[in-house]
Amino acid sequence: MKPFASSLFGAALAAAALSLTGCGENLGAGQPLNVVSGHIVMGATPDRPAVGYFRVEGGPRDVELVAVTSDLAQRVEMHESVRENNVTTMKPLLRAPVPAKGELVFKQGGKHLMIWGINGAAVRAGKLPMAFVFTNNNNERILFDMVIKPAEGDAEAAGHGAMDHGTEKAAPGTKK
Repeated sequence: MKPFASSLFGAALAAAALSLTGCGENLGAGQPLNVVSGHIVMGATPDRPAVGYFRVEGGPRDVELVAVTSDLAQRVEMHESVRENNVTTMKPLLRAPVPAKGELVFKQGGKHLMIWGINGAAVRAGKLPMAFVFTNNNNERILFDMVIKPAEGDAEAAGHGAMDHGTEKAAPGTKK
């Protein structure tokens, strides 16, 4: 009976080792880099660019966001609003750091996207598929559908009459 018991023990030990090996790949890795929320506010007139806001949760190591693109927009640029000499201006951003296990937030009054020429089909669908390009894994791209909202103050276009939408101005990724 001993050979059976030892072979059973050996099989159980091998199975445990295999299952731990599978888990070991994720031990200490933490959460992956991810775009977790975002939306676009259309320009007040068709010739004005839309603006985009979003939140990225950092993964296990520091990376940088180096581009945001969309096949359904003519141009997308990363910008930052800065105040110098009592004047607020926009400056283009070439990259934005995403700290490990931290977050990068593009929000009103700070970092944001400027988006020109959004395809009418995307506007009607209410979302714009975008690719977020990072400096890891050969410039990893994360695809994320940004919800499209009408220009602020355009309650008629939103189909909400004259409702107060003050809660809509919460920072992206926060609970409303």
